[in-house]
Amino acid sequence: MRTPSLCLAAALLAAYPASAASRLTKMDLEREMPADAHSLKIGDPAPDFSLPGIDGRTYSLADFKDAPVLMVVFLSNHCPYSHAAETRLLPLYAEMKARGLAVVAINPNSPSGIEISELGYSKYNDTFAEMKLYARDRGFTFPYLYDGETQRIAKAYGCLCTPHIFLFDRDRRLRYAGRLDDSPYPEASTVTQTDARNAIVALLDGQPVPVPMTKPFGCATKWIEKQAGIARINEQWEHTPVTLGTIDPAGMAALAANPTNQVRLINVWATWCVPCVEEFPSLVTLTRQFQGRNFELITVSIDDQADEARALRFLQRQHAALPDRLGKVAAAEGRSTDNYLFRGSLGDLEKSLDPQWPGPVPYTLIVAPGGKVLYRHLGVLDVAEVRAVLVDVLSPYYNPAVEK
Repeated sequence: MRTPSLCLAAALLAAYPASAASRLTKMDLEREMPADAHSLKIGDPAPDFSLPGIDGRTYSLADFKDAPVLMVVFLSNHCPYSHAAETRLLPLYAEMKARGLAVVAINPNSPSGIEISELGYSKYNDTFAEMKLYARDRGFTFPYLYDGETQRIAKAYGCLCTPHIFLFDRDRRLRYAGRLDDSPYPEASTVTQTDARNAIVALLDGQPVPVPMTKPFGCATKWIEKQAGIARINEQWEHTPVTLGTIDPAGMAALAANPTNQVRLINVWATWCVPCVEEFPSLVTLTRQFQGRNFELITVSIDDQADEARALRFLQRQHAALPDRLGKVAAAEGRSTDNYLFRGSLGDLEKSLDPQWPGPVPYTLIVAPGGKVLYRHLGVLDVAEVRAVLVDVLSPYYNPAVEK
């Protein structure tokens, strides 16, 4: 499957998801901007805004008029680089607030411009409702505003990606634009250049900013105009071949032992099981969402052998395809699919998969590399709960040493 291009504005990072091969420079990101977008230059006045905040208020520049220095920072719920930057942005604001720094965060993204596999690092999409949950989880101490409906402010500021920082002096003239610092990771020990901090300190001290512009890196702004491309990706997925193999107890035990570096979600189901049929679309959504991560969905049907064709037709209607990246994982184990029809008794399946399985379906396991069971669930899944478990296990941060 096609993986989404990542929003890298410096040749610092490789890809997101890691299976994507492209690198996007600042020039690439500028080419992705809509024709009516504008790039601010040093010395330009801050464009005014009137945007809803997650606290129920509507904010404009006037709400920050008393601050000697104003940071307008574009952040998002879904982006791993935004997540990483926030771990340092929050303490930076706490430190500098008393000296006169004001911070306002704006989510520039249209949810309709986000391809599903770009959501593999977060429990949340970039909707306004989910911004409230995300800000609560992260402990935001500054206003968080939504621009995803029209993206007028993102265009006025020239927001290339999240995070993207703009610093304005007391007269609200732009004095710094670019990255927070030079690290895409959450650990402060990985930072070697504190660009935004240096600019803030200089402005508060009445000094020139040492480096007024840097190249931002992060997840490209999800412009509404990307909808056509997303529709093509969805259509491609729906035309990807779906296969069904058979598996015996020994093969099932090997899958449960999980000798790979993938986190495996193993779902036991049947076409005659109404709850199984109801929850299956959510499983396909999960495999699409996490297809760029070290994640693999394995489905195991307990339909009768005579109903193999029926099970395959159901999987095809659900578009339960194998992403290209996982094809390589399967091939390394001598497999060609992640959808199986079990050959053996339910007792055999219990012994080979999970002795704690009580027998009914649907039944779901999340298995770590090496075979440790991280999660068990009998019955229809709470998709939000499973997504949260997966993000916690896989990490909300990008790590090229792990994401291979």
